[in-house]
Amino acid sequence: MAKAKTKAKENKPLPTFIWSGVDAKGNKKTGEIVGQNIVTVKAQLRQQKIRVDKVKAKPKPLFAARKKPITPADIAIFSRQMATMMSSGVPLVQSFEIVGNGHENPSMQELIYKIKDSVEAGNSLTDALREHPLQFDDLYCNLVQAGEQAGILDDILDKVAVYKEKSERVKAKIKKAMMYPTAVIVVSAVVVSILLLFVVPQFEAIFSDFGATLPAPTQIVVGMSRFLAEWWWLIFGGIGIAFTVFSYYKKRSRKLREVLDRIVLKVAIVGPIQEKAAIARFARTLSTMFAAGVPLVEALEGVAGAVGNIVFEDAVRNMKEEVATGTQVQESMRNTKLFPNMVVQMVAIGEESGSLDAMLAKVADFYEAEVDDMVDGLSSLIEPIIMAVLGVIIGGIVVAMYLPIFKMGEVV
Repeated sequence: MAKAKTKAKENKPLPTFIWSGVDAKGNKKTGEIVGQNIVTVKAQLRQQKIRVDKVKAKPKPLFAARKKPITPADIAIFSRQMATMMSSGVPLVQSFEIVGNGHENPSMQELIYKIKDSVEAGNSLTDALREHPLQFDDLYCNLVQAGEQAGILDDILDKVAVYKEKSERVKAKIKKAMMYPTAVIVVSAVVVSILLLFVVPQFEAIFSDFGATLPAPTQIVVGMSRFLAEWWWLIFGGIGIAFTVFSYYKKRSRKLREVLDRIVLKVAIVGPIQEKAAIARFARTLSTMFAAGVPLVEALEGVAGAVGNIVFEDAVRNMKEEVATGTQVQESMRNTKLFPNMVVQMVAIGEESGSLDAMLAKVADFYEAEVDDMVDGLSSLIEPIIMAVLGVIIGGIVVAMYLPIFKMGEVV
């Protein structure tokens, strides 16, 4: 343990001190120096033949740079790098040093050093990873534990790396598809608000001099402008509060997440993508864990937390209970009524031939490709729909504002 603490201190950057003094020629000098404490700093300066007058710690900036967070992509890269090092015969601790020194994210670098210190203190890699549950979930730790127990840690790390890379690829694909329409919707809402708050009132002032009844579309737009101008604080404040409350309870209420997940699965276009993504995660995770030698019942418990949808999570937990009582996996999958017949049949073949992990890997490959194709199709479909809707909304406002002018031109 003492060794681990020493290593931790070595990895931690030393503080900076500000000093002032007189050199050997009697000239006043000031500067900054890095050291463990004031005593060691004074000793360093004396070695440089400087008579020290004052030494103090350099004050930290009021607004320190925010640490870059550790993302799932960082964990995936870390897994691949460790798998490569271990398969090349590099010792575990040395692998941590190489990967840590070469990582660009300081937060991830600090995490790697902490894991290395824990391993050097005599802990297993699994125990070292379990000290950081926010970055390494039970599924990840269980896979590593199986590799350590079987003496095939390098092979398991490779499987973990493949699993993380494929999982993050699917997530990134879905997020990327939703980013564009979300950005367009936000920008369009801002544009419409500017038109209603600043442009429409200018036209309204002109129309007030006409002395004639305005067309119905113009009256509607003017009414919307007046309402937004009077109650904008309530509208935007209500939206902000509603979003905050929704986000708060979504993180803490399992019942709300379950309702939302059920609704998403039934939404056209988006629902099938979420369903296929959940099946791909189920197959990929179970294949990886089963291939690593994790017992099937224990593997299903880990899979339940990785599918990313509470409907499928509950179904997998029910499967676990049935498998624990002797039911075959294929039968328990069929009882959930969530998995397509093709998936059930492939699992059945895998059980009968003793190659369940290989069959599940094929299922995962198929559905990951399906998700990729559907997301690409969704992206190409959403763009023209959004443009058409925006054209109708903004074009409608513009036309409504010019209608009275057209009517006046007809009268003249």
